[in-house]
Amino acid sequence: MLTIALVSIAGITCAVWLANKVLPFKFCPICAGVAGTWLWMLGLHQLGYQIDLVIVAMLMGGSVVGIAYQAEKKLPAAKLLLLWKALFIPAGFAAVYSLVSSQWAMAAASLALAFALSWAFFKSSETKQPAGKVEELKKKMENCC
Repeated sequence: MLTIALVSIAGITCAVWLANKVLPFKFCPICAGVAGTWLWMLGLHQLGYQIDLVIVAMLMGGSVVGIAYQAEKKLPAAKLLLLWKALFIPAGFAAVYSLVSSQWAMAAASLALAFALSWAFFKSSETKQPAGKVEELKKKMENCC
């Protein structure tokens, strides 16, 4: 099962890398490879096929950490990074566990919490960004002439 998962990750990664050359938007190829693999494996498990859920859970956990890592790049305040990860990653792990164990109510609640945290952190950062841009433009204009 591990070999199948690794081949799937490599195949999906290559396909997305090639697709990125023609698409007007870009996807992280390895993120797509990992997420695509756990999605089809979890789907087959739900259909009754024998799938090693340890592999699925490991890949899903990697996706949670990857999402947190990518999202932290968008947060303007460095002091919020640890708080962001400390709240988002456990919510993501709870969602992963509940999806793997077919606990749908817990999955919905955990996903809702992860989305609410994302909204709260990024909504608050939206209001702070323009002021930073204004200050940046002021400095550029002062140094201009």
